[in-house]
Amino acid sequence: MKESAKEFIKRKNKEFEGKKLIGMKDITRKKRNYFVREAWTFMLEHKEKVFIIERLKNRENNKICYRIGYYIVGKIRRAKNKWVWGQFCPMIPQKDFKKLFEKAKKEKTII
Repeated sequence: MKESAKEFIKRKNKEFEGKKLIGMKDITRKKRNYFVREAWTFMLEHKEKVFIIERLKNRENNKICYRIGYYIVGKIRRAKNKWVWGQFCPMIPQKDFKKLFEKAKKEKTII
């Protein structure tokens, strides 16, 4: 049985609290940049899509940036019925974007 969106969000919140440092390849894919995840906000769009806004601080220069992404329930192969990071640019309906942005401000993810 697949994990519900509420269970997924609860699990990710706990996981994020334990892991603060995130490594990402830069655009050239030749070096890694490291960020501290300072805050995050999840919002369920529907049963199989969860949006996230993260506030990240660059470990080298302390600059703040925001990452907007989403998780979906996979449909094929090993990802089937599992929550996976969306690999494409998120498309958010206007009313949902406004709701996500307001929620992130209220939770102080966006400062």
